[in-house]
Amino acid sequence: MTAPAESPDAATEAFLAHRNLLFTVAYEMLGSAADAEDVLQETWLRWAAVDLAAVEHPRAYLVRITTRQALGRLRTLGRRKESYVGPWLPEPLLTTADVAEDVELADSVSMAMLLVLETLTPTERAVFVLREVFDLGYEEIADAVGKNPAAVRQIAHRARSHVAARRPRGPVSRDETRDALAAFQRAVETGDLQSLLDILAPDVVLLGDGGGIVQAVLKPLVGAGRVARALTRIRAEASLEPAQVNGHPALVLRLGGELDTVLAARIDDGLITGLYAVRNPEKLSRMAQETALRR
Repeated sequence: MTAPAESPDAATEAFLAHRNLLFTVAYEMLGSAADAEDVLQETWLRWAAVDLAAVEHPRAYLVRITTRQALGRLRTLGRRKESYVGPWLPEPLLTTADVAEDVELADSVSMAMLLVLETLTPTERAVFVLREVFDLGYEEIADAVGKNPAAVRQIAHRARSHVAARRPRGPVSRDETRDALAAFQRAVETGDLQSLLDILAPDVVLLGDGGGIVQAVLKPLVGAGRVARALTRIRAEASLEPAQVNGHPALVLRLGGELDTVLAARIDDGLITGLYAVRNPEKLSRMAQETALRR
C-alpha cells in the first residue's frame, strides 16, 4: 500500500511556520522590507512546487531557497543603489518587544549593523548572516550560496573580520540608548545647542535618506557642530516620540500628526556617533504596524 500523498495544506503550514524566520533572513541580507517580501513570494512559488516527501528538513530547505533568491535580488539592489539620490539607508521596521529581548538578533538588525553589512559583498553578507546570526553549519551555508564548505569557512572568516573592524565598539544596553535618545530629544525640542553638543560625539555622522522624493541631506554631515546646527532647524511644529525600531529605541518625527522621519542612532561610550534619518515615504510603510522577526 502506498503512502498517502502530502496534502496541499502541508506546504502552506510549513511555509507559515517559518515565515518570520525567512523574512528576517531576507531582510538582513537586503536591508529592505519590500524586497524581503518579494523574496518570500518567490520562495513560496518554488516551495509550492517541491515534492515534500523528498524534503527531510523543511526549515533548512526554505532557508536555502530564500538565501538564493535574496542573493539574486541583492545584486539587483546594488545596481539600484548606484543611481539612488543621496545616501541609501535600510528600511526601518517597527519591531515587537521580543526582538529587543534577543540581544544578538537586535544587534544584527540595528541600523548601524545593517549599514556595516552593506560594505560586504553579496556572498560575504549571506555567509555572515547565516553563520553569525542564524548559526547555520558550514555545509548548510555552502549549499545555500553555491560554494564548497572550505570556501565558506574562508568567506566567513573574512566577513567576520571585516564586520568586527566596523561594528559599534561594544554592546550598548537599551537603557543607555534610551537615556541618550531622551537627552537628544530634549535638546532638539528646546533648541538647546549646547545640550545637543554634549550628547553628540565630536565625529558624529548624520545620514539622511529622502530617496529624491522628499528633501534630505544629500551628503553625510560630519562633526558635532554641523550636525547640531542642522538639527536645530527642525520645524517647531514637529513632534518627536519614542519608538522601537529594528530592535532598539529610536525617535519618530511627525508633522501635523503624519509620520515624517524615523531617527535611529548609533551609540558608542554614551554618545551618539551616528544618526540615521529615513524620510523616503516609500520606506516608512513598515512603521504602521509591528514586524515580528525570528531566528
